[in-house]
Amino acid sequence: MDTLISNVTAVTMNASMKVLFGAFIGIAGGKIVYLDTQPPKQTPATIIDGTGMVAMPGLINCHTHLATSVLRSYTDDLGNAEALEALLKKEAKMDSRAAKAGALLSIAECLRFGITSVSDLYYYPAATAEAVAESGIKANLALSSYRFIDQNEEFDFETDEQCRELVRVVDKWHGYDGGRIKIDAGIYAEYTSNYRLWEALAGYACEKGLGVQLHLAETQGEVDSCLDRTGMGPGELLSCHNLFAVPATAAGCTYLDDRERKLLGKKKVSAVVTPLASAKAGRAATPILESVKAGMNVALGTGGAMECGNLDMFEVIRGAAMAVRASSGDASALPSSAVLMMATVTGAQAQGRAAECGMLAEGMDADIALLDFSAPHLMPCHNVLSGLAWSAKGGDVAMTMVRGKVLYQNGRFPTIDLPKVVEELTSYAIPKLFEEAK
Repeated sequence: MDTLISNVTAVTMNASMKVLFGAFIGIAGGKIVYLDTQPPKQTPATIIDGTGMVAMPGLINCHTHLATSVLRSYTDDLGNAEALEALLKKEAKMDSRAAKAGALLSIAECLRFGITSVSDLYYYPAATAEAVAESGIKANLALSSYRFIDQNEEFDFETDEQCRELVRVVDKWHGYDGGRIKIDAGIYAEYTSNYRLWEALAGYACEKGLGVQLHLAETQGEVDSCLDRTGMGPGELLSCHNLFAVPATAAGCTYLDDRERKLLGKKKVSAVVTPLASAKAGRAATPILESVKAGMNVALGTGGAMECGNLDMFEVIRGAAMAVRASSGDASALPSSAVLMMATVTGAQAQGRAAECGMLAEGMDADIALLDFSAPHLMPCHNVLSGLAWSAKGGDVAMTMVRGKVLYQNGRFPTIDLPKVVEELTSYAIPKLFEEAK
């Protein structure tokens, strides 16, 4: 046995939502090999004292844009149109080097907050893959493809530059390190692309066994525009062009009508709720209960740091539950167990990782977040699940482990040279995006 976490409160997130007090978690070869309230007979190489701690499955952030940490707080108090214009100007100056620095900073933030796997939809996927590979975190990475062309213009997957970039990234990174990195196909949204791209990406994804990531029905204006142009909502339109023939993760899904929601439920589309990013942008929250009833898998995401301020998934957990209760007028809606499942179990399902992570169980990867529950705001703890959902913060995470390897512990990042990342940001990435040419 490589590592033993001893005398810890283990929140398993299994089907019975079992919580084990005074538990022992044994880890070997990157897997959980022992989970019981009695100490194992085998002597471990390393013991981590879990007294006063809560161990839970690592959180899964199913929608973010890692590289955009370099743009954090730049447009926070601007209107949406003004903010978009300002951001597009800065993003136009981004390059792979700046994107990697931003991605590494975001990954460090994720690990600090107990996140062990992320789904990223952005540009420069090769640079982001390098950052993920170096850091040890898990990731599903998608190139945010767009195609601003006339519907009648010819399109060739083999020669289109973004499609060629996707192929290169898939060839190099898909399945890296035993599947720690997965590559998905991706579009930014329905309104930035057309059916030729959708069908080509769907065909390629089917051939290669990839998923797909996108933004979907985030605003009423997006839906109205699609209805005016095509007579269908964006969910129905994309379904008609086979985009959901592969496992799909769609951020938003806020303004789908009931029929579309049921259609996407039958297609097993995962709706990703980003409650803080949506609220910050003045948008309504995804209707979680309606989406679940329609058969959709529902997971949680932060969006990028520029959209929600930080990547603290505990804030997202609380925000999602609050949004449901505020809209329903029911203080018992979306209980702690359900919203925690969205940050772990259903997040793993959205990433195609349900067989490897999302719960604490023997045979699962040792993707674990360890929280210090001795802080004043976590005492007394009458219910551990409620404490995690309503009181815990990312700053309470004492250790984050992926496949049994400690990637964050008590202020240290063993796999990330954070001062070097900060130096790269301040000396290169930030000047590149923000200094005006002389």
